[in-house]
Amino acid sequence: MTPNNYAIDVHGLTKNFGDKRVVDDFSIKVPKGAIYGFLGPNGSGKTTTIRMLCGLLQPDSGGGTALGFDIVKESRAIKMRVGYMTQRFSLYEDMTTRENLTFVGRLHGLADVKGVVDAALEEYELAPRANQLAGQMSGGWKQRLALAAASLHEPDLLLLDEPTAGVDPKARRDFWERIRGRADKGVSILVSTHYMDEAVQCDYIAFMAYGRKLIDAPAADISKEVNLHTWRIEGPHLHALYERLKGAPGVEQVARFGSAIHVSGRNKELLDETVAALGAEPGLDVFPAKTGLEEAFIYLMSGAENNFK
Repeated sequence: MTPNNYAIDVHGLTKNFGDKRVVDDFSIKVPKGAIYGFLGPNGSGKTTTIRMLCGLLQPDSGGGTALGFDIVKESRAIKMRVGYMTQRFSLYEDMTTRENLTFVGRLHGLADVKGVVDAALEEYELAPRANQLAGQMSGGWKQRLALAAASLHEPDLLLLDEPTAGVDPKARRDFWERIRGRADKGVSILVSTHYMDEAVQCDYIAFMAYGRKLIDAPAADISKEVNLHTWRIEGPHLHALYERLKGAPGVEQVARFGSAIHVSGRNKELLDETVAALGAEPGLDVFPAKTGLEEAFIYLMSGAENNFK
């Protein structure tokens, strides 16, 4: 892709707070119109990185562009064209839904604030709650209001920081349908999360831990990039089997998934030999499985060095 095909193109971003390096040599390219999943545990540096991308925080070193604008020298231009939804609800809880959206519309200097707000209330099904105080709404409705506010000025890029943290599964599903709807309109989206079931909805994924990027690739290519092979085992006495498999030849990772165990490793021959022996045991069913994002993430995290200590 040429530089014009990227909504975000940054390299070598580094940020220190005191003697702690919170973001370390971070680089990423987000194609225009894509949903880019930004995965990592809490405290991994995702929020600090997002703030550098939209010009709210200056990197100590490194640089690049967002929407073609320099993230250091042209941060004001970026802010006008980006919608940023923070992890914590950042609108006014003592104002109504309509008042919050009207306030945001005026901040952006929109020509027809009332018309834009009315349209947003309908699009996000907030019209019946137009006069409800934001502080009285559930977490899911607050997140829907926050997304409406972040999208009110029709930004070309949405930065969503843990947008579904603390909301119920149905609200999360509804929220993701709306994210996909924005992407279908050509909006580029960078969304941070630690929910693996959300990550599968992304076009591209970057894993981050302890301020460093572990990997980034199209979502469909993550398992191939990690080169991890996986088997699924079902049967009785899984706890004992789990302990037996730890450190077995070819087994680099054992994880419990409900009523099954997933065993993974990079040495396919050794792993297959270990699993084949299990297949002969009564009551055990063994199946080859596709390495998922969760197995890949756990594996990458196990090899990541904690430089935050």
